[in-house]
Amino acid sequence: MTEVKAKMYDLVMLVDDNDTYNFINRRILEQMGFARSVQVQSSGIGALSYLEEHVSEPEKLPDIIFLDIKMPLLNGHEFLYKLQRITQSVTNKCKVVMLSSSGDEKDINQTKMYANVIHFIQKPLTPSALENL
Repeated sequence: MTEVKAKMYDLVMLVDDNDTYNFINRRILEQMGFARSVQVQSSGIGALSYLEEHVSEPEKLPDIIFLDIKMPLLNGHEFLYKLQRITQSVTNKCKVVMLSSSGDEKDINQTKMYANVIHFIQKPLTPSALENL
C-alpha cells in the first residue's frame, strides 16, 4: 500500500465546469486520502451559493477549494473577488488552490492578489502536486 504523505482535510471543494476533470480530481483526492469529504461544484456561482448558505456552519465550509480559472458566467478571478466579500470567517477557513489548464503568467499573477490563494497547480491534478501542498 502506498504511504499517503499529503495532509488529510475534512472537506475539500472542487470548482470546475468540466465534469471529466471533476471526476478525475475527485478520484485522486479520494485515492490519496486527501479529504474525508469532497464537494463538487460545476460553477463559481454554485460554489459561492454553497459558501453563503453555510457561512454560519464552519464545519460545512471547505478547508481547501480547488478552483478553475476559465469558467463561463463567473470565472475564477471573479469568484475570488466575490469570495472576499462574503465574510472574514469564510476567507480565513477556505484556502484556495488554483487548478487550471492556463499557464498564463497574467492569470498566475492575478491570483497572487488574494491572501487565501495558497498555490497554483497546472492541470491535471496529480498525487505529487497534492504532496507538495
